[in-house]
Amino acid sequence: AAIACLDVMVGLGAKPANIHACDSKGLIYMGRAGGFDESKARYAQPDTGARTLADVTKNADVFLGCSAPGVLTADMVKTMADQPIILALANPEPEIRPELAKAVRPDCIIATGRSDYPNQVNNVLCFPYIFRGALDCGATKITEEMKLACVREIADLTKADISEEVATAYAGQELSFGPDYIIPKPFDSRLILRIAPAVAKAAEASGVATRPIEDMEAYRQHLTRFVYQTGMFMRPVFSAAKVAAKKRVAYAEGEDDRVLRAAQLAVDEGLAFPILIGRPDIIEMRVKKAGLRLRLGQDAEIVDPENDSRFRTYWEAYHKLMGRRGITPEASKAMVRRSNTTIAALMVHLGDADAMLCGLVGRFDSHLKILSQLLGSKRDAPGFAALNALTLDRGTLFIADTHVNEDPSAELLAHIALMAAEEVRRFGLPPKVAFLSHSNFGSSERASARKMRVAADLFKQMAPDIECDGEIHGDAALSEDVRTTAMPETTLTGEANLLICPNIDSANILYNVLKMTGANGVTVGPIMLGASKPAHVLTSSATVRRVLNMTALAVADANIQK
Repeated sequence: AAIACLDVMVGLGAKPANIHACDSKGLIYMGRAGGFDESKARYAQPDTGARTLADVTKNADVFLGCSAPGVLTADMVKTMADQPIILALANPEPEIRPELAKAVRPDCIIATGRSDYPNQVNNVLCFPYIFRGALDCGATKITEEMKLACVREIADLTKADISEEVATAYAGQELSFGPDYIIPKPFDSRLILRIAPAVAKAAEASGVATRPIEDMEAYRQHLTRFVYQTGMFMRPVFSAAKVAAKKRVAYAEGEDDRVLRAAQLAVDEGLAFPILIGRPDIIEMRVKKAGLRLRLGQDAEIVDPENDSRFRTYWEAYHKLMGRRGITPEASKAMVRRSNTTIAALMVHLGDADAMLCGLVGRFDSHLKILSQLLGSKRDAPGFAALNALTLDRGTLFIADTHVNEDPSAELLAHIALMAAEEVRRFGLPPKVAFLSHSNFGSSERASARKMRVAADLFKQMAPDIECDGEIHGDAALSEDVRTTAMPETTLTGEANLLICPNIDSANILYNVLKMTGANGVTVGPIMLGASKPAHVLTSSATVRRVLNMTALAVADANIQK
């Protein structure tokens, strides 16, 4: 392992003459008594009189250890050059503990193979992805070029923005390039997206790829299924979001770390121009702490609820909308000052933003009430409803109404299904609708069963071109065999992908259970159906990826409306 590491360093430009290698017998030098094996010979130096590790650590810039515990002493570290780099990789006990090295040389940069110290060097950072790239291109062997391609990608990733997974796994640590972060965390799921394509490309360049990858961008997209389970599913939405000039998206919780990371990704993807509602000093501090590249004032706008030149315009607009509901001018001013969701909705209402997201903090119903009051629903919509999508091993499943209508009527359910089916189509999927019930094709005459039966019939009249059936059991909705056994004349083929539930309890419970048991927590939504403007209310459990996905949806909405 040590010789292989030295070979990589030389491949990257290190001069062999500057490398002093030691083994269990001391310094490897020409003419050493007892000799050494051929692999070490290329790093043997002329005899200068130096014999021990202590002799060659004086003024050394770098120490690389793949040896044994404790071989590097504090006294040796004292003699090294300024800001020495110490790679103490013996496991489980390194050549020197970081605290011992730091005690005598606070300026040192140290990495070990241990996870309980910063800068963990671990084979998991590279081996799986080298093999992934090599296997996918049919490489006949691993070449030096492939190894170097891997190294360069790891180095570049260290200086890239920190991903959501890493930020969550290492919460509380400041992970930006520096002495305590010179290598990505093994948990970073972006490694496969960077390393595998680079290795495959290097394999082709070095002539060992038997199946060269012709479309590297398509290959990268293919790899995203190992990272974000929503990757392929969201592609049509991201494409729709990018067809026009970047839209302005107002984020009510502009100080939230998840929003800031999603905003950075939205800028990088060319998706949107973020409008962050919050206190400027807090936003600036958190952007810096997260190591983001977001240039506030250029890449994104900050709206300060306590000090914005449009305050008068906003509270007057709010009063105009709410004055007949008992809201006084003073109450209007107070509401605009204290409610970021109100500001975001007013920005969309007045055209200062094209879309908005809210809901990461506070109650869903409170945010929904503001949207209902200030933006309202579409003229042809019966009101609001919420749709969630889950990515499962068997495919994508949509569920409604998960958050809005407590006990919708049959007529409302039919309209919700119609709005949801249109949303499913935006993801490039043909909607197949099932109206769920405890009853299966008339097996019960309870009120809830009759309601779902009527809702299904109404939907068939409203959208005769969309496959649907109901009322129906959950297993029958997802299994054609189960369904045809009970009803050979079913009007639904294959598996349903849009499940309409009788009430908010059943929809929300089904969604949350599947989210944790079948989707590994990966979901898109809630997608707000029926809003007059592009606006979505998220939940407190939203992840960075979910915020980004909903940003893309909101921008796609805005593009359609424009």
